[in-house]
Amino acid sequence: MPDTPAEYAKGLAGVIANESKLSDVQGQAGILRYLGYNINDLVEHTTFEEVVHLLHRGKLPNEAELADLTNTLRSLRSLPQGIIDFIKSAPKDAGPMDVVRTGVSMLGLYDTRGEYQDRPLNEERSLAIIAKIPLIVAYYHRARQGLDFPETRTDLSEAGHFLYLITGEEPGVEATRTLDVAYIIHADHGMNASTFSARVTIATLSDIYSAITSAIGTLKGPLHGGANEGVITMLQEIGEADKVDAWVQDKLDKKEKIMGIGHRIYKVLDPRAPHLRKMAAKLTEELGESKWLIMSERIAEIMRDEKGLEANVDFYSATVYYSLGIPTDLFTPIFAISRAAGWTAQVLEQLDDNRLYRPLTLYTGPTEDVPIPPMSER
Repeated sequence: MPDTPAEYAKGLAGVIANESKLSDVQGQAGILRYLGYNINDLVEHTTFEEVVHLLHRGKLPNEAELADLTNTLRSLRSLPQGIIDFIKSAPKDAGPMDVVRTGVSMLGLYDTRGEYQDRPLNEERSLAIIAKIPLIVAYYHRARQGLDFPETRTDLSEAGHFLYLITGEEPGVEATRTLDVAYIIHADHGMNASTFSARVTIATLSDIYSAITSAIGTLKGPLHGGANEGVITMLQEIGEADKVDAWVQDKLDKKEKIMGIGHRIYKVLDPRAPHLRKMAAKLTEELGESKWLIMSERIAEIMRDEKGLEANVDFYSATVYYSLGIPTDLFTPIFAISRAAGWTAQVLEQLDDNRLYRPLTLYTGPTEDVPIPPMSER
C-alpha cells in the first residue's frame, strides 16, 4: 500500500513509527517496563547483565544463561591495537563522546566478516559493542591524564570493571551497585532520539557499527544525553544552597530552561528518578557532602510548585556520578555504556521485521517555478 500523507507533527511528536516489545514508556502514568518487567522490580532484583539478557534474548536468564552471557561479555574486554593507538593519539582536550563515537566506528573496520544482516553475527557484535564501549571511555580518560591502561579483568561485573578501569583500583560494593543501578535504568527507553537514529540507520541495511555510531552522535546533544552534564554545571554555577531560589527565579523570569527538570514523555515523576535520588542521598551521606543534593531538592521543589514539572533521570544521575568521583564530561559516555544494551537490542529487533524509514516532509517553499535570473541580476 502506498504511503499517504498524515497530519503534520513537528518533531514527530505523537507519531508511532514502529512497534517494539522492548520497553514500555507510559508518560502519563510514570511507568517504565522492559518486556513487561517494571523498572522498580528490575532495580530491586536484577543486575545490568540480567537486563542485557532480557533485552537481547527476550527473557530473564536462569543461572546457567546468566553465567554464559557474563562470561561472553568479560571475554570481549579487549580492543584492537589500532583503536588503542587512536585513543592514545587523540587530542587530550577532545570531547569524550567524540572519542567514543570514533572508536565505535573504528570497531567496524576490524570486523571483516561482512554479513551485515546475519542474526547470530549481529548478536555477537552487539555483545562486543556493549563490552568494548567502557574500554574506549576509560582508556581515553586515562590517556588524557598521561596514565597507563590497567589490565582488563574477568572477575568484575560490567559496572565494577568500568570503575576499576578509570581509577586503577578495585571499587567497593556500594559504588559498584550504585553504577549498576544507573546502568539498569538507562538501558532502554522507547523511541528516544538516539534509538530512533540507530533504527533509521540499520533500516537501510547498513552495519550495526554504523547504527550505534549514529546513536552515539545523537546522544551527544545537550537536549538528549548531554543534559546530565548540564545539571552539575548548573549546580556549580549556583554555588550554595541559599542562592538557589534567586537563581531559579531569574531563570524563570528569562524563560530559560532548568536542566534536569521536565521530560518530553513523562508528565509526572520520571520513574527512574527516585532510584537515583536514593543513591545520591546515600552517597552524599557517606561522603559528608550534602550540598549538591540539598540544592537539587530545592530546585525540584520550586519547579514542582511553580511549573508543575518534575525532575527527570538526568537530575539525580548527575549527583550520583559526581559523588562517585566521575568527571563531568564522562556522564554522557556512561549513558552510552548503559544505553548500548538497548540500542543493540533495538537494532536486532528492527532487522527482524525491517522496513526502511521514509517519512514525508511538509514543504513550505515556493509552489511555482522560480525563474533563474541572469548572473548580472543576482
